Amino acid sequence: MLEKPKVRIYTDYKSPYAYVANKRLFELEDTLGVALEWLPYTLRIPEFMGTVEERTPHFWRKVRYSYMDARRFANAQGLTMKGPRRIYDAFYSSAGMLFAQRHGLFRPYHDMVFRKFWNHELEIDELSEIASVIAAIGGSAEAFEAYVRGPARAEHNRIIDEAEALGVFGVPSMVFNGELFWGGDRIDMLIERIKQPETIAAALGSRHRT
Repeated sequence: MLEKPKVRIYTDYKSPYAYVANKRLFELEDTLGVALEWLPYTLRIPEFMGTVEERTPHFWRKVRYSYMDARRFANAQGLTMKGPRRIYDAFYSSAGMLFAQRHGLFRPYHDMVFRKFWNHELEIDELSEIASVIAAIGGSAEAFEAYVRGPARAEHNRIIDEAEALGVFGVPSMVFNGELFWGGDRIDMLIERIKQPETIAAALGSRHRT
């Protein structure tokens, strides 16, 4: 049996655009027969957006538009999206993703964390709350907390380093045959490449490396 083409997806539970891209990305498995590899890319907000003190009126207009825009995509899918109440460190939720994958619980974990966070029902930077999600979907909260206290941080940081070596800087980011696609508005381009992988040479020209 031929191995399925693989698409690696980097995501972060505090990203509105990652949330609204989920539906189309999961559909790739059924429509194109690809295997999806989901990995965390935990955004470091001060690095990504600057400190609060550095943010200009222009920046805040952009932020307000971005959330409005993401909410339009959410509404079209019947999703609730409430603006985040503060700046979050999503490490525990990212560690939960890795733990859930290891125990065959990824999809229920992924769906629950995104849904509850954007409904203001989950604080993704509280270890006890992520452990409660793990327990709710049939996992061991105690084993998860032991994982967080043990190898989780090193594994998480290794994944981030590997992502950045591929050029990742935001989410959702998709990697197919070494080519990077950033944002839900690039899913159509990703689909084209999956259907016709040979088009990468024409698309990237001299930047294409075989």
